[in-house]
Amino acid sequence: MENWILIFGMMVITYSIRYSLFAFPDLRFPPLVRQGLHYVPTAVLTAIVVPGMLIPDGQHWQFSVNNAYLIAGLITIAIAALTRHLLATIGGGLLVFFLLRWAMGQLPI
Repeated sequence: MENWILIFGMMVITYSIRYSLFAFPDLRFPPLVRQGLHYVPTAVLTAIVVPGMLIPDGQHWQFSVNNAYLIAGLITIAIAALTRHLLATIGGGLLVFFLLRWAMGQLPI
């Protein structure tokens, strides 16, 4: 029963936050808040991706040349910085990642 109460509470909070933007369409944020909101996607994506690069097994830090996640992540960052092209970054990152996993014998095939 506690799980359902928790799920219902999260639903109410999420709905009320999203509904408030429609209920008050003339709501304007101060410039400082708008400037801060500009960095939210970058911060969220970093918080999701970096732990996967540094702790690929979910338990131990791995700073080695055998960590395909870390090496591919760093190369993908370089591709993004050089090309500034989303499709090139995604495609190049995936290609580098799978080639590294194949070269290191880490693919489950």
